Amino acid sequence: QVQLSESGGGSVQAGGSLSLSCAASGYTYGSYYLAWFRQAPGKEREGVATIGTSSDSPYYADSVKGRFTIARDNAKNTLYLHMNSLKPEDTALYSCAAGYADESDVLNPRGYNSWGQGTQVTVSS
Repeated sequence: QVQLSESGGGSVQAGGSLSLSCAASGYTYGSYYLAWFRQAPGKEREGVATIGTSSDSPYYADSVKGRFTIARDNAKNTLYLHMNSLKPEDTALYSCAAGYADESDVLNPRGYNSWGQGTQVTVSS
């Protein structure tokens, strides 16, 4: 399994920006889909964005498309999520995940078997 550790969460006003990082360790880092998920209190976990091994095939949830950018640096074993134009509804615990996701359903959490502990993002209005 890949070990994952997130950083970069915090509090920001609506319209602001934050960037998250996810440091990975594990032998097969380059072979996995890497993704960001989020979960707000009382809500189900939601897939935010994912990226395959080639880094040229990112996929975003409609709710963040055009505002968030996912990127991976295989040399540094690090995954990033750059978030712009943040909204209060983006408030959640953000977690990174790794796994051999089904290409037809890449934001389904069942496709990921390694998870970080999460980092909190709070957006105030």
